[in-house]
Amino acid sequence: MVRLTMDLIAKNTGHKNRSEEDFEKYLQKLTHLNLSDKNIDSIGDLSFCKNLRVLYLYDNQINQIQNLDFASNITHLYLQNNCILSIENLSPLKKLEKLYLGGNYITVVEGLDKIGELRELHIESQHLPPGEKLLFDPVSLNSLAKSLSVLNISNNSIDELEELAVLENLTYLKAVDNRLKHMKDLEVVLKKWTKLRRIDLTGNPICQKPKYKDRIILLSLTLEILDGKEIQEMERCFLLNWKASRAARRKAHERMTHEHAAYVEF
Repeated sequence: MVRLTMDLIAKNTGHKNRSEEDFEKYLQKLTHLNLSDKNIDSIGDLSFCKNLRVLYLYDNQINQIQNLDFASNITHLYLQNNCILSIENLSPLKKLEKLYLGGNYITVVEGLDKIGELRELHIESQHLPPGEKLLFDPVSLNSLAKSLSVLNISNNSIDELEELAVLENLTYLKAVDNRLKHMKDLEVVLKKWTKLRRIDLTGNPICQKPKYKDRIILLSLTLEILDGKEIQEMERCFLLNWKASRAARRKAHERMTHEHAAYVEF
């Protein structure tokens, strides 16, 4: 296996034969580093890379997030398709905006309570134990409530979304191929997500419910794209008018029933 070190960076960036001083200067100026698919199993000392902003480490064998204390300037971290068991040691990444952790072995979304700028979290397709679903730590969710706008939780055996209602600035939720089946659960979160523009629930049992699409459109007036298809304004207006008409008919029927009951009693 391979450890991510300065020597590995030198080997993969063409600086292997330069002087140590030149290499250190190069590392200090480095803003993007791509070491994906290098059979890396651990992250070593990268302390010279103080200006690193984007780090690609996907498709490796990394089992622990570690040694990122130097990375106060990182905004994008790509760790998908590794062997990571837990989200940890990310508190030094104060400027982190996008975190990619799909295809790992994480069972609980936690360890994000010290990251105040995170805008995107991609944690789809975790290798979960049989019969288990991805869980969410309330402390981390509350910490992300105002910053997170994009969340990908696809293919994680998730059967309810109510605990995610605190994510008040969510604009895009991707929850494909889960176990969502209750419309009431969706009603709760869609009322809270007043900035939601896009949601993808393809492959969930709820998609088979009668008038599923119509009900979602009526629940979220900000929604622009549902399951990959654009919602036409004409379609929303028709549904809103139909709903208003139905409510008016119900109210008229109730009034007539009440008047009839009062007449009979008289």
